[in-house]
Amino acid sequence: MCAAVIVHDGAFLLGLRPAGKHLAGHWEFPGGKVRAGETLAACVRREVDEELGVPVKNVRHIRSLEHAYPEKTIRLHFMACELVSAESAPVALEHEAIRWCADAEADMMPLAPADRRFLRDWRREKARDSHDVSDRAPPSPPCR
Repeated sequence: MCAAVIVHDGAFLLGLRPAGKHLAGHWEFPGGKVRAGETLAACVRREVDEELGVPVKNVRHIRSLEHAYPEKTIRLHFMACELVSAESAPVALEHEAIRWCADAEADMMPLAPADRRFLRDWRREKARDSHDVSDRAPPSPPCR
């Protein structure tokens, strides 16, 4: 399974799982099942088009994780991507609703557990990366 992490103006796009589906009422990154012979990038492009009606570009893998739900275990590949056009208006074609969510808001939303776990790990990684860069001593001047 693939999940599209679409970030625009500091917020990411989430979809609300519809009634009657696994995890109904939970917010998630849009995406779905990889078809036989399909690359992860192709899957994300197809799923975003089917679920949101917009094309995406610059698709790249962020991370993969396995998550065990009581009824099944999934392997989820989170893929960063961008809307082809900033004027593109995603539409909830398969979700009950969609919304742009600031990172801080996500903690107050009922996120699908695998997506929550991804966000927690992603935040930790971003914090570590910014910490590593800002805490580095400036390079020593060359010896003469």
